[in-house]
Amino acid sequence: MLRRRQLRPGDTWHLDEVFIKINGEQRYLWRAVDQDGNVLDILVQERRDKVAARRFLRRLLKKTGAVPRVIVTDKLRSYGAAHREVMPSVEHRQSNFRPRRHLIPVSDYQAEMTVRLAIWEQITGVAGLPTAP
Repeated sequence: MLRRRQLRPGDTWHLDEVFIKINGEQRYLWRAVDQDGNVLDILVQERRDKVAARRFLRRLLKKTGAVPRVIVTDKLRSYGAAHREVMPSVEHRQSNFRPRRHLIPVSDYQAEMTVRLAIWEQITGVAGLPTAP
């Protein structure tokens, strides 16, 4: 039996969550990527609290089978609380993921956002689907 070889994740993981609506109800899509942009995991949950963050971190560690050197998150406090419980030895950095729009030309910002949208569509499987007229 052939098995697909899983890529070894990098040592810096970026964690983020976004609001989405599924059947009219708000949910949170948690995602993790390494420094090379490889998607490590995606999880949809109803909550955005410490319990949800802890569940996501534990699932991420189990799925990858690796422990990162650094995790980078936004300033959501749930990450800090869960980080201290699940992987206290890992360095935790909090920063803003968005490009600093006021510091770059509009054309560069638009190009960056177009690339990010294309990557997101590819990850979620939306790319290549027919659009409704």
